[in-house]
Amino acid sequence: MVAAAAGARERVGTNTWLVIGGASAGTVFEWYDFYLYGSLAGFISDQFFSGVNATTGYIFALLAFAAGFAVRPFGAVVFGRLGDLWGRKNTFLITMILMGLSTFTVGLLPSYAAIGVIAPAALIVMRLVQGLALGGEYGGAATYVAEHAPDGKRGLYTSFIQITATFGLFLSLVVILLVRNQVGEPAFKAWGWRVPFLVSAALLAVSLWIRLRLNESPVFQRMVEEGKASARPLAESFGQWKNLKLVILALAGLTAGQAVVWYTGQFYALFFLEKMLKVDGALSNSLVAIALLLATPFFVVFGWLSDRIGRKPVILAGCLLAALTYFPIFKALTVAANPDLAAASARAPVTVVADPADCAFQFDPVGKKTFASSCDLAKSALAGAGVSYASEAAPPGAVAVVRIGHTGIPSFKGEVLPPPELKVEKAAWTKTLSAALKSAGYPAKADAAKMNKPLVVALLWLLVIYVTMVYGPVAATLVEMFPARIRYTSMSLPYHVGNGWFGGFLPTTAFAMVAATGDIYYGLWYPIIVAAVTVVVGALFVKEMRGAPIEA
Repeated sequence: MVAAAAGARERVGTNTWLVIGGASAGTVFEWYDFYLYGSLAGFISDQFFSGVNATTGYIFALLAFAAGFAVRPFGAVVFGRLGDLWGRKNTFLITMILMGLSTFTVGLLPSYAAIGVIAPAALIVMRLVQGLALGGEYGGAATYVAEHAPDGKRGLYTSFIQITATFGLFLSLVVILLVRNQVGEPAFKAWGWRVPFLVSAALLAVSLWIRLRLNESPVFQRMVEEGKASARPLAESFGQWKNLKLVILALAGLTAGQAVVWYTGQFYALFFLEKMLKVDGALSNSLVAIALLLATPFFVVFGWLSDRIGRKPVILAGCLLAALTYFPIFKALTVAANPDLAAASARAPVTVVADPADCAFQFDPVGKKTFASSCDLAKSALAGAGVSYASEAAPPGAVAVVRIGHTGIPSFKGEVLPPPELKVEKAAWTKTLSAALKSAGYPAKADAAKMNKPLVVALLWLLVIYVTMVYGPVAATLVEMFPARIRYTSMSLPYHVGNGWFGGFLPTTAFAMVAATGDIYYGLWYPIIVAAVTVVVGALFVKEMRGAPIEA
């Protein structure tokens, strides 16, 4: 038996790059599919949520994006169980097919203008299918590669799986840029945004062909031959305290912080450039894509380093650096990407002076409510202009005033006006506000000619370096934490709760925090706090597992 196992390991060694390439290719494709939606959230908002106001529509688009993350833990449970029962390879073949078909379907869905509320409902269903599929994909690919890896190189081998998430995002940005350049912005907005989704059919075919050439994991094969496979992986993983405790520690002390650092460094940075700093979408995609390309090799570097010094020091250092430096990095990004905005904000800061009782949280799920108080009108106009502002309390009943530097622009009480008159008055007041903002130096769009592009790329690169630190070693860490008989199930859940919930809801949560306060940096408190908690829990309670045997 020992000789057979050694022979199997030796044969595996000769196919190292087929194993890594086969698992990675399929995972790149799945991440490409999943992140297309996030990269095109603005276009999807226009196509599928046009029946509500613009702010609500964008929040809905982000919520639909988050819906895919919300169900990832359920996919982890369902497909993790199948992976521990049926094998790693068979399970991640199923998840890939589900992901490919659902993504292709998104490219064919009619818009809200064509079929009404059925359109966003169908979109959300496809996002849920994508989330379920991705919930089962990652654990299978990471486990499959780790169970092929020789001792002492597990972090290095699995780091190639970690590259796939960033490379999938990079690939989605490249395809979007190519299509945009070929068809032009008007056509891309009308129908060209569908092309990247439809391209996934070809990627699915290639990925399936590669994965069908793979054999089952040698660890799983030996486990089945020796009768050590679990008959009840869910009960063992979550019904026994010794295993459930590891699941909880993996979440709180590793994946929660890893997730928020990942999504801040890649997705929220792109969102921040476009939505907060008003940088052109194509330029934002290009700058982020360059930063991703330059930083991607460091997934392998930090995976290799974790084989030398341990997994915990690398992951927790990334979380700590992120928590300590996010505010200065994003403020420097503002100065580099939109210097006119940074200068205007310093020279003539904007403050909304209003009765707090006059201010509502402007989110209307059905798009029927009118926010017409003087405070709501002021904040809505500033949000539409992409201008950050502070809030200051005024006496009860006072009309809100937008103060730009030393200039005050009174709002008006729109709730006392009939709808036609409100519309006219609002348009006139918004025009007055826009003129005042322009006079104070606030730009409608970032000026690409004034942008310090090398510095923007450098700052984005640094954010992605943090991502490589926390993400490069995490697959090996999770594989080593759990026994082989329940590994797929046990490691998938904390990974996808962390990345699906803590990370996946980051754009929506951070944007809501910004919308509620008017401070474009306020949303950063969410990843900072989560990352800091992970540093504390991980340092105190998570055991270093580098080099632990994974056959048992």
